[in-house]
Amino acid sequence: MKLNNILLNIAEGVATVTLNRPERLNAFTGEMHAELREALAMIKADPSVRALLITGAGRGFCAGQDLSERMMSPATARVDVGDSLGKNYNPLLKTLRALPIPVVCAVNGVAAGAGCNLALACDIVIAARSASFLQAFARIGLIPDAGGTYTLPRLAGTARAMGAAMLAEPISAERAEQWGLIWKCVDDAMLSGEAQTLARHLAAQATKALGLMKRAIYASAGNTFEQQLDLERDLQGEAANSEDFREGVSAFKEKRPAKFTGR
Repeated sequence: MKLNNILLNIAEGVATVTLNRPERLNAFTGEMHAELREALAMIKADPSVRALLITGAGRGFCAGQDLSERMMSPATARVDVGDSLGKNYNPLLKTLRALPIPVVCAVNGVAAGAGCNLALACDIVIAARSASFLQAFARIGLIPDAGGTYTLPRLAGTARAMGAAMLAEPISAERAEQWGLIWKCVDDAMLSGEAQTLARHLAAQATKALGLMKRAIYASAGNTFEQQLDLERDLQGEAANSEDFREGVSAFKEKRPAKFTGR
């Protein structure tokens, strides 16, 4: 697979996808979306991949959409941004949420616009102390997309979501951690190592159960308490039929580290 806009590396059960347009702060283009779709399809089909790590090359994570693809003038036809969302962004976010493996995001610099919401849609987000999160949409007369209007209020609450969206002010990594937008903020020099260690740790766990856990937690936002109890019952039954559960119980009884396979 020839990749011009992203890098893909698979090792030790972890697939690492690096957004790789550093000269444009890794801003999205149609070609980048096509490569991401191809890479994610390969990852989903590869049974050796048990965790996914997403990060950015250079000094930024992702500046969102590359607006040079959407340049307009009074004489040009209007750009159908909704079509771009339906074709590119929405399938990307749906795929990440549906992956039955943990998705870790390492934010190494500015995460703006759709880049911010891509990060927030991942399962566990770790950010460098110098990183920032920016809902830049109001600055150009748009609304948050790429799942932003869904994830923001659920992670930070309505008041903070409104402020972040309407004021379009950068949110530091430390504040993002305080607000519950991300899992952890670390010193810049530690980001890559911590993110890789975290992804490798997750890949070595009972990833069958982690995938089911992910489904249950994301489903809870739209379920009643009774519906969530029923879902837990069904998914727990599935987890209990896995090889990982049998291995986990055996390892506990034998007082040894478990050797999970993700099956």
